[in-house]
Amino acid sequence: MEETQVVIVGGGPAGLATAACLNRLSIQNIVLERDDCCASLWRKRAYDRLKLHLAKPYCQLPYMPFPHNAPTYISRLDFIAYLDNYMSCFGIEPRCCRSVERAWYDKVEGKWMVVVNNKGSGVEERYVCRYLVAASGENSEGFLPDVPGLKSFHGEVLHSSGYENGERFRGKDVLVVGCGNSGMEIAYDLSNYAANTSIVVRSPVHVLTKDIVRVGMFLLKYLPCKVVDPICINLAKMKYGNSSKYGIRRPKGGPFLIKAKTGRSPTIDVGCMNRIKKGEIKVLPSITYVKEDHVRFAYGIVNCFDAIIFATGYKSTVLNWLEDEKGQFNEEDGFPKQRPPNHWKGESGLYCAGFGRQGLLGISNDAQNIARDIATLAA
Repeated sequence: MEETQVVIVGGGPAGLATAACLNRLSIQNIVLERDDCCASLWRKRAYDRLKLHLAKPYCQLPYMPFPHNAPTYISRLDFIAYLDNYMSCFGIEPRCCRSVERAWYDKVEGKWMVVVNNKGSGVEERYVCRYLVAASGENSEGFLPDVPGLKSFHGEVLHSSGYENGERFRGKDVLVVGCGNSGMEIAYDLSNYAANTSIVVRSPVHVLTKDIVRVGMFLLKYLPCKVVDPICINLAKMKYGNSSKYGIRRPKGGPFLIKAKTGRSPTIDVGCMNRIKKGEIKVLPSITYVKEDHVRFAYGIVNCFDAIIFATGYKSTVLNWLEDEKGQFNEEDGFPKQRPPNHWKGESGLYCAGFGRQGLLGISNDAQNIARDIATLAA
C-alpha cells in the first residue's frame, strides 16, 4: 500500500494540468492512467486531420503558453508534442496501465482508499490519499445510441473515436450520425476521400466559423451573451444564408448562451457547410430503425449504406469505480450535479477536473482551483 497526498485518476490534459499545479506547490501526487500512454484520446482515438477548434490562447494549460510562432489553431500532433513538453517541464510522471477498480472514503482514517489493477503486471495495487481528483474527463468512453435494428446492419459500424481518415471508405455510401464538431468534420473528411457522404442532423444547431467563434469569445470579455450572440448569429447568416434550406435549423437561444446553460458548444465549420450547400454531402433527419443495409429516417426516407459512423459523443465512467460520495455526480451521465463554476469541488476531499464542458480553458481553471484549495487545506 502506497500513501500520498493526492491521487489523480486520469492522465489526459485534465490530470496533467492538475499534477502540474500541485507540483508547483510541492504537493505530493500520483497520476494513474488506465491506458499505456497519457492523453490516449489524442494519441489513439482522434482522426488524422483534427485541429483544436479554438485559438491557442483558449487551449493552453496552466503556466505554459504555446510558443509565439505556433499556428493559431494547433494540430493534433502539435498538441501531443505540447503535452509531452508540459510533462517534462513540470516533472509529471504518470503511472500508465493502471485501471482504477474501486475508490472509497474511509471515514475513520479520513482518507481515500484506491484499488488499482496494474494491467502490465497483473498485480493489484492499493493507494491511500487525503485528496482524490477524478480527472478521467468527459470523453472517457464513446457513446453509441440504442438504434432499433442496428445489430442487423450488414455494413461497418464504428464510433468516431475509431475513425482515422476516409481512405478505406472511398467510393462507399457512408452515414455520419451527429452534427457536432466531430460529425461535421468527419463528414467533410469523407467527402475529401470521395465517399458518398450523408449526415444525420436531428436537432437544431448553431454552425459558426472559427473566426466567428474567436470574435465572440473576445467580445465576451467585455460584453454579455445577450449582446454577443446576435452579433455572431448575424455573421453566420451572412456567411451561410438560410441554413434551414439545407436541413440545418438554428436553435432559438444564442450559441454562447446555450453553451453557458447546457455545455453544448456550437459546431465550428471546417468546410462541411459548403459541401452541404453544393449537395455533395446530404443532410438527413433522425434515424427510426435499421434493417440489414437499409436505414429508415423520419418522414419515411429510406437509404442504403455501407458504413455508419456515430459521432454521438462520449460519456463519463467515474461512477464505474467511485463508491463513496457518488451524490456529487448524476447517475445518468456521470457528470457533476453542481454547475460551473462550482462543479470542481465535492465533499471529503473529492475533486473533479475536466467535467465542466468548458474545453481546455475550463480544464485549466479546474486544475488551478483544485491545487489552490488543496494547498489551503493542507497548510
